Amino acid sequence: QVQLVESGGGLVQAGGSLRLSCVVSGGTFSMYRMRWYRQVPGKEREFVAAISRSGNLRDYSASVKGRFTIARDNAKNTVYLEMDSLKPEDTAIYYCNIDGGSWGQGTQVTISS
Repeated sequence: QVQLVESGGGLVQAGGSLRLSCVVSGGTFSMYRMRWYRQVPGKEREFVAAISRSGNLRDYSASVKGRFTIARDNAKNTVYLEMDSLKPEDTAIYYCNIDGGSWGQGTQVTISS
């Protein structure tokens, strides 16, 4: 069974940075397209970023483009989300996802103004 475990969330001030990690186990990580989503309570889950199997193709939502960077290390079965110039509206639970498949449990990111 494939499992995804996110980490790296926390509380930072606006303008700061965080790096989220998501370790995938129980499957062939290099075969998965990976995505990050986020969700604020009471709202729909929102796409944040995606990365291809090899890592050479990346896509971002308009709200994070230029501030967030998605990356992966297939040797470590890990996908990352580097978040810079954070804003209070980035506050959410962040989830990693295997495209069309399993989800992690989420990690809380809180940005104070």
